[in-house]
Amino acid sequence: MNSIASGTVLITGPTGGLGRAATMSMANRPVGERPDLLLVGRAGRALTEVAAEARMAGAVVREIGCDLARLSDVRAAAQQVRELLNDGAVRPLHGVVANAGLSTADTHTASADGYGLTFAVNYLAHAQLIGDLLDSFTAPGRIVLLGSNTYYENIFRRMLSVAPADWRDPIELSRPTAADVPATLKLSGTAYSNSKLAILYYAHELQRHAPAGVNVTVFEPGFMPGTGLMRGHGAAAQRIGQAIGRLPGVSSPDSSGPALASIVLDDRWAHLHDGAFVVKDKEREVQPFASDPDREARLWDATAELLKSAA
Repeated sequence: MNSIASGTVLITGPTGGLGRAATMSMANRPVGERPDLLLVGRAGRALTEVAAEARMAGAVVREIGCDLARLSDVRAAAQQVRELLNDGAVRPLHGVVANAGLSTADTHTASADGYGLTFAVNYLAHAQLIGDLLDSFTAPGRIVLLGSNTYYENIFRRMLSVAPADWRDPIELSRPTAADVPATLKLSGTAYSNSKLAILYYAHELQRHAPAGVNVTVFEPGFMPGTGLMRGHGAAAQRIGQAIGRLPGVSSPDSSGPALASIVLDDRWAHLHDGAFVVKDKEREVQPFASDPDREARLWDATAELLKSAA
């Protein structure tokens, strides 16, 4: 039996798009290659339905209702996971897929704890969840974080007016846009790209703190417009994204979901560690500024400060 599939994999954001496709890809694997699944997402019909579908495929599934925009919910979810593990309701924890994410159009929007919503959901919630579960892993283990190449600008992204990251101190990055500053598409894009650069820095530093045998990887699914990621940008943006998504070569949940499942489960990826960056199905080097031990250490310390303030 595959060493990761012999245990449990937790995935956030399992109810739609990439997360649902990855969840069902894991659930539909043959016995011996199929982990138990912990599905962490907003409580409601969508979570219930994907859990039921995964069970129909033969997986052992536990759904855990959690609003990632509320850190008290995240801490409660981690506690529930620990109880399930301790009670033997699921097999040992071998994998976490930090899949959930959003891009909010209005960067004035704050999480329940007062942090900018994009930074709070994409980064802080997962840092809280993973930090609370680090001691619960059984090696070999894999932590897969969702990254994005939007953290830097290239010709293609410049043509599409996709804003790159504009890194600042993490305490500053965590704040919503000031009330007297108008919301713009550029601010929204920058907030998203900052959260994805934070994930790269966090992945490198997390590996330095992770237990032996627990490896950290960042997965970029490829340009995948028209998914729930853009749900805060309105119907028109969704329609444009769906139209672009039909172009040849553009990624989709149907193609990237199985790729994400493979990263967390398959032996071909067992060598990945130290926040290795995988784009679709190939390991890539990050831009030089995306590997910075000083920024990584500062992010780690600032994250602890932000999470403590919200406790």
